[in-house]
Amino acid sequence: MSSWGTPVLLLVFAAAGVATWIAGIYLSKATDVLDDRFNLGDAVGGMLLLGLAGSLPELAITAAAALSGHLSLAVGNLLGGIAIQTLVLVFLDATSRRKQPLTSLAADASPLLESMLVLGLVTIALMGGYLPETTAVGSVSPASIAIVVFFLLGIMGLNRARRRRAWVIAGDAPKPAGGEAPNRFKNSSTKFVVGVFGLASALTLVAGVMLEQTGNQLAGDFGMNGVVFGATILAAVTALPEISSGFEAVRLGQVGLAMSDIYGGNAMQLTFFLLADLLAGSPVLPTASAQSLWLGATGALLTAIFAYGLLVRNDKKVIGLGRDSLLVLATYIAAVALLTAVPG
Repeated sequence: MSSWGTPVLLLVFAAAGVATWIAGIYLSKATDVLDDRFNLGDAVGGMLLLGLAGSLPELAITAAAALSGHLSLAVGNLLGGIAIQTLVLVFLDATSRRKQPLTSLAADASPLLESMLVLGLVTIALMGGYLPETTAVGSVSPASIAIVVFFLLGIMGLNRARRRRAWVIAGDAPKPAGGEAPNRFKNSSTKFVVGVFGLASALTLVAGVMLEQTGNQLAGDFGMNGVVFGATILAAVTALPEISSGFEAVRLGQVGLAMSDIYGGNAMQLTFFLLADLLAGSPVLPTASAQSLWLGATGALLTAIFAYGLLVRNDKKVIGLGRDSLLVLATYIAAVALLTAVPG
């Protein structure tokens, strides 16, 4: 791709971004139906189905970057992507067509439990950044193993909480002013919906590969730091599936599904550090720069703010956003502004 030239690279990069957006819309519609057909619930379905499908670009980027030795791009995208994808909730809050903040519309406590899982996994990842390579188990960091173990335990706990609820949200979430959008796949066969989900997932994966290939080349052409590029521009583009699927889920009246999509994608992509270790042949987390760790901590902070919003459940917006969304937006802007002062 180095011979394509910057204009062509930009065109392919943009086309791959559009493809992930379109695929995200179909993923959300298909997941909404499959949740009902397989009795998964918004929380587990959002984390497993949408979380995995939405994380396919990160999977492709991580695999390609680890194989090609661009470890800074892989680490920056995985850790920096947490903050960018959490910021998607601000966008969903602003476009929800509700008078109440997004965090007050969740019908159960699942998004709160999922946010706690993300906080735990990010903490393990940050701890792994300080572990020397001498602690590796073969080519794998102990932190990468711990992330996968805690992720699986978290999914089991969420499923248990869904079946035996200890926390119940009082009242029903208000409906949008214009009503919920219809889902064109509600009356389609399960095989057809599974096919739509698989096709949209494949398109997301292919687009992710193209984003990594063209993105890495563009970063070099523009003289950008791999960590900064991976954690900002590339992370923003690879968050397009979450943006489009979340937007569509909110239109369908499935706010819990939209939030589970974000938290599920954040949790799922952290498990990719294990894959990166195996493909690179050495632990990836110990190579994390101070900038990557800063961005990972920023993602944890934004997640904690929304978790607090889920607990408080304010009933009014301020200038079109919930108070938690406003604080998240201000915090992210401040963190990115201070990124240039972080050594690295």
